Amino acid sequence: MLFHPVIIALLLSSLTSTAMVGASVPFAVRLLRRWDLASGSEAQLLLERRTYLVSTLVQLVLLAQLASLVLFVFNADRMASLFTGAMCAVGTLEADRFGFPALYANIALFFLAAAWLTLDHVDNRGWDYPLIRVKYAALLTLAPVLALASLAELAYFLGLRADVITSCCSTLFSGGGITVAGNSLAALPHGLALVLLCLTLLAVFALGLRFLVGGRGGTAYGAASAAAFPVALAAVVSTLSVYVYELPNHHCPFCLLKAEYGHVGYALYIPLFAATACGIGAGIAQRCADRASLAEAAQRTARCLAGWSLAGFAAFAIVAVCLVARSHLILFGPSAWRPLAEFVVGGGR
Repeated sequence: MLFHPVIIALLLSSLTSTAMVGASVPFAVRLLRRWDLASGSEAQLLLERRTYLVSTLVQLVLLAQLASLVLFVFNADRMASLFTGAMCAVGTLEADRFGFPALYANIALFFLAAAWLTLDHVDNRGWDYPLIRVKYAALLTLAPVLALASLAELAYFLGLRADVITSCCSTLFSGGGITVAGNSLAALPHGLALVLLCLTLLAVFALGLRFLVGGRGGTAYGAASAAAFPVALAAVVSTLSVYVYELPNHHCPFCLLKAEYGHVGYALYIPLFAATACGIGAGIAQRCADRASLAEAAQRTARCLAGWSLAGFAAFAIVAVCLVARSHLILFGPSAWRPLAEFVVGGGR
């Protein structure tokens, strides 16, 4: 199992990335201790020259990690046929106890890498390295997350056995598998899930347009983008997936990636992840605009990222509407709105 070509590529990418970022940590510590732009010493000049090399190295590593999340999920879906009981990526991830932790670690790493790349891009626009300490302090935070993600991925792939009987997605994402009593976002009533999604997206679009037009509220837009991500995922699991499958009790978010459903999951998830990352990046860039040398460049970067983020959320919303419109499943009768009414009357309890 370990010699599967995609697994080899993923392990080489993650382990090489961990080694390269780990090698950058001593430099980051030295820079945080000794950086003094007012100094003309040889040590300072050496730090300034090396920071370009290290930044470029980390950029390449983190860009590879952004792509590896897509490859990790794609591989999990394709390998489902190798395990007894697996119907989609859920079965592959359930084949070993480190499967889902590896996925969650890769998702966290995706957003942290995007945030660091934003910091690095904005810092390079300033003549006086205004964010150099912030950037390398963030690298010290990012390095252990990258190491944990790589170790979880390695443990997962080492633990895979073809003779293991794994779980079908119906055991985790079915009408009986997830309940409102379990306080799971994935178990939101259909009406409530769609209302929350619509309200969240409306707030995101309102804050984004306000920022693009008036130049204010970039940080609020970044926070709204981050908040929209779990709401959108919950709506996908709770309601949008049901419209695709046209089966009221099938909620699996991974079967959406399969060919029999037109790989529609990629059309949902890629814009959502990109929009969230760009939205968070817009908030970060806006926060950097208070530095004198970045006042114009940071604002310009924040506007650009906000524009891409709005485009991503719009693409997600359009795909979601199309999935509902073309489905033959009718979810909403008078009784379908009862859970939403009870939720509102009960004050959210």
